[in-house]
Amino acid sequence: MQIVNVDAFQILDSRGNPTVECRLTLSDGTMVAASVPSGASTGRHEARELRDHDAAVYGGKGVLIAVRHIKQVIAPAVLLGKSPDIITMDKELIALDGTPNCAALGANAMLAVSIAVVRAQAWMEGVELFEFINSLWRFSAATLPRCMFNVINGGMHAEGDLVFQEFLAIPQQSDFAQSLACVDDFYHKLQQVLHVDRFGTAIGDEGGFVPLFTDKGVLAEEQVFGLLQRTAEQFSWGAESISFGLDVAATHFYSPEHDRYYLHGNQLTAAELIKVYKDLVERFGLISIEDGLAEDDWQGWQLLMQEMKGLQLVGDDLLVTNTHRIEHGIAEQAMNAVLIKPNQIGTVSRTVDAIKVCQANNLATIISHRSGETNDDFIADLAVGTAAGQIKTGAPVRGERVAKYNRLLWIAELLGF
Repeated sequence: MQIVNVDAFQILDSRGNPTVECRLTLSDGTMVAASVPSGASTGRHEARELRDHDAAVYGGKGVLIAVRHIKQVIAPAVLLGKSPDIITMDKELIALDGTPNCAALGANAMLAVSIAVVRAQAWMEGVELFEFINSLWRFSAATLPRCMFNVINGGMHAEGDLVFQEFLAIPQQSDFAQSLACVDDFYHKLQQVLHVDRFGTAIGDEGGFVPLFTDKGVLAEEQVFGLLQRTAEQFSWGAESISFGLDVAATHFYSPEHDRYYLHGNQLTAAELIKVYKDLVERFGLISIEDGLAEDDWQGWQLLMQEMKGLQLVGDDLLVTNTHRIEHGIAEQAMNAVLIKPNQIGTVSRTVDAIKVCQANNLATIISHRSGETNDDFIADLAVGTAAGQIKTGAPVRGERVAKYNRLLWIAELLGF
């Protein structure tokens, strides 16, 4: 079975910004499609997302150049007339681009093609996508991930008072369907609590609420966890059924020039910021902190690991799904968990390579969405097929977030979980 037609389009993501969709038609008439997300909170070491920079159209955020690359450059060189082969075609994509950060073709163009190819190959093999990923790359048995739900949005994901970016609810049930039901109940109870307390129930980019506080300062972040804790005590599943986590996205309030973190008007050293985290952990029982220090503050990350033993400490901007940075992080003992975002690295194969490095070194892996998402549910299959263990794909609302959860529900049925 061969690829007989390749098409690509500029579509809109969940924030109303352009992104890329790729469609492949096979010789049996089957058509497969893939669309890619875009992040608001991006690390400077990520693969390059190609934009048109025409200020007159979509504020310069158009992706027609990336679309053209798929149709005019990638299709004839890599895809047309060939059978889908993700490993070979990813290698050819990387060679065709010829840059270390996908700057020539664009990570958005490359990833859309890569996901479409692996989908087409799974179809050709007559298996589910997660099964194909699991078998091709020889991961341990496919498993449903634990979900980390972003229920309060701050930072660059919302126009509110919160500097910290994501406040996460993490259900403790092992059964996926039960964990989804638990956090869905929690989310709606939280909405009631926010409404009664007059904090507002607008939602941010990833579906979490955006409460507005009259008091600024670290107090705002503390109040959020107080609200979450109170909600957990009131909702029907009970407080013991849910834990909390935090994505700080500290790079966005760090000054490399002054080596200080600017938090609500306070200038903090890494050690002082870690004390803030320790207080939150002690008071509210957090189990995970992501991007607690800036993307190049390696010494700060080492101190975080020394001071916060027993906690899941997740590198995102620090590592950007890049095997070289992950290996450096391992050597520096800078983290014990890694966020995996395919569009940070540009191809499915490179994403899998990053997961393999993590698993070989006993690092936890969390497959992640981006703030600007589409209804493509690829990351659900990726999380299951790679036995990643955890996934982060927003609140249990909004179609682009729910698409991933609904796919996981279906996979749970297929696997009998």
